[in-house]
Amino acid sequence: MAAEPTLGPRPSVQPMYVVLTSVPVDPERRTEALELMDELAEQSRAEPGTLAYHATADLSDPNVVRFVERYEDVEAAEAHIETEHYERFTDRLPEFVDGEMETTQFQVGGDVHTHTFGVESLD
Repeated sequence: MAAEPTLGPRPSVQPMYVVLTSVPVDPERRTEALELMDELAEQSRAEPGTLAYHATADLSDPNVVRFVERYEDVEAAEAHIETEHYERFTDRLPEFVDGEMETTQFQVGGDVHTHTFGVESLD
């Protein structure tokens, strides 16, 4: 029996929890949506446990905004979705969305496990 393939030794990485979200934005509301998303990103970067928080337009489709969020742990990510600024953002988000949002969550480093939090449909 052949040996199980491996990816090789893993370098030491600071454990972190990562959330990647793609948001298709209505082209007619794009400017307003980007302002709202920039405001969310700025406020989110100031949260305890947030390592990075970015919202940027996709290079191949400027009407898709990609969120890249890095947290110290899943608890920091869960705390993020309980903040007033996040709740204000999600209340307004349906005004701007033009299609299906996609979210991927994973842990890097440390003991890897699966955990999903706060992902809901906007329908």
